[in-house]
Amino acid sequence: MENELMKILKTRRSIRRFKDQAIEAEKMAAVLDAVRWSPSWANTQCWEVVVVSDMAVKEKLQATLVAKNPATKAMVGAPAVLVMCGKEKAAGWYDGKQATRFPDWLMFDLGIASQSICLAAQSFGLGTVIVGLFDHAKADAALGLPPGYQVVAMIPIGYPDNDPSPPKRRETAEFTHHEKF
Repeated sequence: MENELMKILKTRRSIRRFKDQAIEAEKMAAVLDAVRWSPSWANTQCWEVVVVSDMAVKEKLQATLVAKNPATKAMVGAPAVLVMCGKEKAAGWYDGKQATRFPDWLMFDLGIASQSICLAAQSFGLGTVIVGLFDHAKADAALGLPPGYQVVAMIPIGYPDNDPSPPKRRETAEFTHHEKF
């Protein structure tokens, strides 16, 4: 069954080359509004998004990437980078205590918010790539994050300058289990 959301899901790609074209303010606002409506643990909304368009700051963030990261050029080639930051000890915590098996649920919530950004961007003709392979402490410092927050991912965003083919995907039956694994 195909609807508009499924079309967006199926056509979204990781874009690493961008046109030298500014993103309209209305489109950027709509993409950021997608974060606002993302679900989160107990509605903690533990995310903060830093919108970086200044080339000097993008270069500082680019310098945090590990060698051979395929998104290196995208960090400065995109008109903006959305830096996903998470508040520690909020998602997955109750009464100041870890409530889940995982040390911090913020990774899950920031993943949902990042996916919301990517799908909203795709719906407006914008491309994105989620970047996670970088020196997190250096990225935190480059943005002046206060204690209790951390950079989780960086998302270059802009108009795609290429149209990559979809990668091979497993068939649904290969990863779907019923009642037991």
